Amino acid sequence: MALERGQPGERYNLGGGAERTNVQIVDAICRELERLRPAARNPALARAGVQSYEALKTFVADRPGHDRRYAIDASKVERELGWRPAYAFERGLAETVRWYLEHREWCDAVQLDRYGRERLGLTPAAKPQEAR
Repeated sequence: MALERGQPGERYNLGGGAERTNVQIVDAICRELERLRPAARNPALARAGVQSYEALKTFVADRPGHDRRYAIDASKVERELGWRPAYAFERGLAETVRWYLEHREWCDAVQLDRYGRERLGLTPAAKPQEAR
């Protein structure tokens, strides 16, 4: 819509009107995983003695530029172009989590081939000693 009806050179923020903190988003992902694939029936978690996805949360030292919340003012694109989000946050999150669960091969290929499953976004000082 921005490409077809927007003004050249203008910027349009697209947002869902569903401001959340990082922890709220993680908790929502955990709830959705629990709904779609309960932790109690996940063999890998059972072997590790983990009872819930929320139990996997780990708080780490903050990093430069780390967002504490996600909020976008989409009023301009709504007002000027009539754009509205197609999905509420909860539905979009549910469909996204479901897609990733149904496409494990793709996820594994991206994680292993491209990133080696290491945590991204760390400054050199924050990296574990063995990773430096």
